Amino acid sequence: MGHHGMAALIREFDWAATPLGPIIEWGGTLRATVSFMLGSSIPLVLMWGEAGTILYNDAFAAFSGDRHPDQLGQPAAKAWPDGATFAEQVLRHCLRGGTQSFREFPYTLSRDGARQDVWLDLHYSPVRNRRNQPVGVLSLVTDTTERVLLQHRQDADGRRLQQSEEHLKALTSAIPQLVWTANAAGDYDFFNDRWREFTGLDAGATDVKTWLSVVHPDDQSDAALNWRHAIESGQGYQSEYRLRRADGVWRWFLRRALPVRDAATGQVERWVGSCTDIEHTVRARDMLRQSALELEARVRERTRQLTEEQQERQKAEAQLLQAQKMEAMGNLTGGVAHDFNNLLQVIHGSLELLAEDVAGQREPTNRVHGALEAVERGARLASQLLAFGRRQPLQPRVVNIGRFVSRLEDLLRRSLGEQVELETVVAAELWNTMVDPGQVQNALLNLAINARDAMNGQGQLTIEASNAVLDETYVRMNPEAVPGSYVVLSVSDTGTGMTPEVQAKVFEPFFTTKPEGQGTGLGLSMVYGFVRQSGGHVVIYSEPGQGTCIKLYLPRSEAEEQQDSLPSAPAVGGGTETVLVVEDDDAVRGVVVETLTGLGYRVLRARDAQAALSIIESGMPIDLLFTDVVMPGPIRSTELAERARARLPGIAVLFTSGYAENAIVHGGRLDAGVELLSKPYSRQALARKFRHVLANQAQRSRIQAGSSQAAVPPLTVLLVEDDAAIRADTSEILRRAGHSVEIAPEASVALSLLRSRRFDLLMTDIGLPGLTGDRLAAEARVATPGIAVVFASGENHLPAAMRDSAVLLRKPYNTRRLLGSLGEAMSLRTR
Repeated sequence: MGHHGMAALIREFDWAATPLGPIIEWGGTLRATVSFMLGSSIPLVLMWGEAGTILYNDAFAAFSGDRHPDQLGQPAAKAWPDGATFAEQVLRHCLRGGTQSFREFPYTLSRDGARQDVWLDLHYSPVRNRRNQPVGVLSLVTDTTERVLLQHRQDADGRRLQQSEEHLKALTSAIPQLVWTANAAGDYDFFNDRWREFTGLDAGATDVKTWLSVVHPDDQSDAALNWRHAIESGQGYQSEYRLRRADGVWRWFLRRALPVRDAATGQVERWVGSCTDIEHTVRARDMLRQSALELEARVRERTRQLTEEQQERQKAEAQLLQAQKMEAMGNLTGGVAHDFNNLLQVIHGSLELLAEDVAGQREPTNRVHGALEAVERGARLASQLLAFGRRQPLQPRVVNIGRFVSRLEDLLRRSLGEQVELETVVAAELWNTMVDPGQVQNALLNLAINARDAMNGQGQLTIEASNAVLDETYVRMNPEAVPGSYVVLSVSDTGTGMTPEVQAKVFEPFFTTKPEGQGTGLGLSMVYGFVRQSGGHVVIYSEPGQGTCIKLYLPRSEAEEQQDSLPSAPAVGGGTETVLVVEDDDAVRGVVVETLTGLGYRVLRARDAQAALSIIESGMPIDLLFTDVVMPGPIRSTELAERARARLPGIAVLFTSGYAENAIVHGGRLDAGVELLSKPYSRQALARKFRHVLANQAQRSRIQAGSSQAAVPPLTVLLVEDDAAIRADTSEILRRAGHSVEIAPEASVALSLLRSRRFDLLMTDIGLPGLTGDRLAAEARVATPGIAVVFASGENHLPAAMRDSAVLLRKPYNTRRLLGSLGEAMSLRTR
């Protein structure tokens, strides 16, 4: 209508028929108000007088639609019949001087004959005359329909978003992964329940610092760097790192992060990620990697082009093989006849002396070597697992499993005991296979001992060797297998059997069903790894109450069987100390005395303990007592050793025997502080053991003689030493110096202590039984990052992996050097 049109309409309107007629001369307040309204582009409505006679401007006329010509000049109640009550309330309130406002007021308009719902913001204020009396009400009308509809859409979107978030939370609670979200800047804002259950942290603690607190210290730098790179580049990524479980155990996880982008702009709006437990995958991958390294080492050895790094790897493999044997060793130390071992000792020692006499003569030397090889085969039946000296690892070669098992039968019978019935069944025309004989023997011993324990020492054990051809049908049922020809080695027992749940875990490292302290859980995992490394596979059949059968499938070899060969002996050294040899067998005593004399020792001899005591009581200086465990007469060898130490406090004692179960071995282990050289032994083994025992005794003497103490701050020390006397003396010196000390005789005990408490420093020998000192130190630094390490050893150098982060304390050491090494090790920790 336009501004001028509304003004003309107001002038031409029949005001005489309205309550406004008497004052339409446009005087005073009304004229000013109408002029203001007509000049405004905002919809304005004036309700004049107590009846609220309606006037409005062009903006309101354009807004109000079809009805506006009928409303002009009408009382409010008549102009808006649907809102008469509302209009009367507003008039009364504002004509008394008040104001009123309404937000998002719903209203229905008629435009072009159609009804339209709108929302208005209304503001009512009084219009006053010159005497400041309210004479009318001015209404400001603002159309907020678009804003309200937008808000409604946003609310609906918000409800849908909230429902989506609730659905997401429900979904993330139902899956096993740890799920998280973050905003575009990388600030975490959500972790699911799995995260809280695994880490023990509050699910609402979503800051980056809290996340990094459960990442392994060695992995934190890479984890944070990967996340920052993803935020900066906007690209998803995946990485692996360790997370700490609520009970303190570290487990490997695969972390994936994906960006959520805006559909229109392509900009990253959010991040969604997950963490998946891959602990078993990492372990399996490490086992495969280790298998590949072992295979590489054997190939390079055959080409005789070993580098220094490969030679170190071979040493590590030999240590791993020795650790695998340890569990079986403790159960196989008995059952060997004393007289038979003495006989083998005489033959072995005489042949070694003869070998020196005929050195350079080809035929006699070959005959002596052949005889020595036969002695070694015989000794293997009696004391194969009693040789604690260093050995070269066996290499894979072509073996006939049937003949191999037959040679082990006597050893197995003695190991299993009289209550276990052993049966061996070897198929006719059995094929050969390419395997490491030492590993096959370890596998058989592990399976046999496990079977014996499952039968509680009484039942039937059957070992079978047969041929088998695996076809495609079998491989489809057993994906690990490869079609082809195999030699099958089966071990079956009549024991308690296993549930499917146990079978699923039985080959996992460190899994065991035995009571604590009776099994490492490594035996069957080593069997599995060896068979897989050899190109075969393992199958287990078991039911509760029905026994167990484990089958080892080893690939067939077309080559001829390779015979055993005698390993070359390393050079040995002797000494000039005085040794008292106590041995009732004249032949053995003669060979031992001649061997020790040839090594440079001054040798005294005695036939029994009584004669040995006479020599000891004479006051003659003696450095080492070398005595058989089993001797005639009323005085036992252990009593002889005690009386010798009482008379000569600095004397070293070394026992020798072919059967020591009841005297110095109990429960499958040597008594604390006891040194034993098992018969039969070689000249090299004798020389090596003598130097070891004399070095340890010198160490004890030096510790006891030490008096000065270096000033070292109080520390919490874990002392690991297999020699009981050294362990006692060293721990006492450390405690007197103000340190808190926990002691462990072997690595397994030390690892248990490391899991239960925190230590400042680890002090350990390198040559420990079972796990070596350098391996123990590596495990300790995983359990306690930053722990200081001191190696107390007779070795001349530190392990290669520890050269820059540990201290070598050479035996024998005094108190000053002992305490000084603590401060040196602690200073390395802070570099």
